[in-house]
Amino acid sequence: MTVKQGETIAFVGMSGGGKSTIISLIPRFYDVTSGQILLDGVDIKNYKVRTLRDNIGMVLQDNILFSDSVKKNILMGRPDASDEEVFAAAKAANAHDFITKLLNGYDTEVGERGVKLSGGQKQRVAIARVFLKNPPILIFDEATSALDLESEHLIQEAMEKLAKDRTTFIVAHRLSTITHADRIVVIENGEIAEVGSHDELMSREGSYKKLFEVQQLN
Repeated sequence: MTVKQGETIAFVGMSGGGKSTIISLIPRFYDVTSGQILLDGVDIKNYKVRTLRDNIGMVLQDNILFSDSVKKNILMGRPDASDEEVFAAAKAANAHDFITKLLNGYDTEVGERGVKLSGGQKQRVAIARVFLKNPPILIFDEATSALDLESEHLIQEAMEKLAKDRTTFIVAHRLSTITHADRIVVIENGEIAEVGSHDELMSREGSYKKLFEVQQLN
């Protein structure tokens, strides 16, 4: 599979098929045992891990927040950023409004693993962190799957803004959230079964169409 700079690629398929494993190979959480992953034509094993990860922003289903202030958690994206840059990142992530309503605003402590924030608020802090980091490659792994519909809409909006002009990989359970992707890759049993846009895959009458129709019925 070849991905062009600036493309949005979504991985879909049944649980356990290998979607999260594939995207965990990009920042080298695992290394491939055969074959290669090339970034700008260079095997990613030839980059320093730090350099590689500095160029990748990740928003996961369960993001790590530290028992510190909201501001410090956003600054994890780029510790030398100014207050104005932190506020701009939070606004872009649809987070500024709820942060300013917290007891101490940006200085509010979020508690262990962000326990004092709701799921949707935690996700928006994590997205603000990635806006601040400003990396060329994004990975969203089930970033909206555990949220209510209102939070999902705000986060979906922020993620689409963040993905503009960046190379983006999305793992999604809800197929309605990835119909905009340039290409959708259907993974079955660790292998690519189908590739195409939403419209192309719907016209093919294959695995993707079946998955999509089942979800619409539910």
